[in-house]
Amino acid sequence: MITSLPNILTVSRIGAIPAIVTLIIFVGDPIGTWLAFSAYAYACITDFFDGYLARAWHQQSAFGRFLDPIADKLLVASVLLVLVGIDRVTGLTVLPAAVILCREIIVSGLREFLAEVDVSLPVSQLAKWKTTMQMIALGFLIVGPNGPVFASLTTYEIGVYGLWVAALLTLFTGFDYLVHGLRYITETDQAPAPKRPIPNESEAK
Repeated sequence: MITSLPNILTVSRIGAIPAIVTLIIFVGDPIGTWLAFSAYAYACITDFFDGYLARAWHQQSAFGRFLDPIADKLLVASVLLVLVGIDRVTGLTVLPAAVILCREIIVSGLREFLAEVDVSLPVSQLAKWKTTMQMIALGFLIVGPNGPVFASLTTYEIGVYGLWVAALLTLFTGFDYLVHGLRYITETDQAPAPKRPIPNESEAK
């Protein structure tokens, strides 16, 4: 199933990350920025189609379930870090970027723990809206000052406002996941330890 189209799309999304970073850092405005945005748009499109096609074609696999969230987190983290590195995200705007990154780390840790106890952490509808807003905001920030003006707002300003909205949604969804995760962790800690059998005399010798 690794060679199925949904999984190929997921792998290609990871492959787009170095291209995005390289174009932003080493090519720069405006050509590099627009090429980076094109690669980023492709990555966002594959984020939708890999899951949709896997369900529609009944090609869901353990490899896809493992790699898809990793690809999403790598994309978001890489873009945020490179935008901070080129001073596209500065000042107080670093705060929502940090909130988003911290939430991704916390949720990843929770999912890893819950997977060990066979408990799933389903994606909420609000989390899907958060992801959508996050992707849109990062796209506007990649374009930065090189895009058109919309209703007296530059693409950079729209990206900044969108990042704050995404961070706010991140706090809500992250808190919800944390509450659910901590409940299972508490139940696990409070569960009675399994009783060990008492060896009989012949086993004790």
